[in-house]
Amino acid sequence: MQKESQNNYYIPAEDSIFIANYLENQKGKSALDIGTGSGILAKVLSKNFELVVATDIDISALKKAHEIVDNCICCNAADALNASFDLIVCNLPYLPSEKLLDRTVDGLQEGVEIPGMIIKSASQRIGKRGRMVFLTSSHANYDFLIELCTSLGFDAKIIAKKKLFYEELLLIECVKDISR
Repeated sequence: MQKESQNNYYIPAEDSIFIANYLENQKGKSALDIGTGSGILAKVLSKNFELVVATDIDISALKKAHEIVDNCICCNAADALNASFDLIVCNLPYLPSEKLLDRTVDGLQEGVEIPGMIIKSASQRIGKRGRMVFLTSSHANYDFLIELCTSLGFDAKIIAKKKLFYEELLLIECVKDISR
């Protein structure tokens, strides 16, 4: 899937709509949208969560997202945060690429280098019984991402798929394994 960006933030496409539809029925106290882009996921989360925080590394993305959600923080993934969240979501930059030409879509090596950094950052901010849901693609090495989540203490699995003409979108859920 070729994602389109404008003004350095990600313009919602099929992948954003896919994850947004899943998030519509999620509820809790606090949620974090990493790499919020236009803020579409933060908007969906705002309907069922008391607190929604949106992060992005691009200030123009946060200006756009701030039209939707009040709590916008310019930082890399969740690195600047010191709070725990019930739910963390991310529409990862999952496309395999040799160079980082467009940070809204390029995931670098096998589409996992940038997503791996985001997942590691997010794993530090998930509450005791919290979850992380992220979107990736059949073009990325999603098995590696699932294994990474498992190594970080999560039960990770594919919870939904959407077949497109040129790829399959995958929603992956990571739940803290409290038995460890």
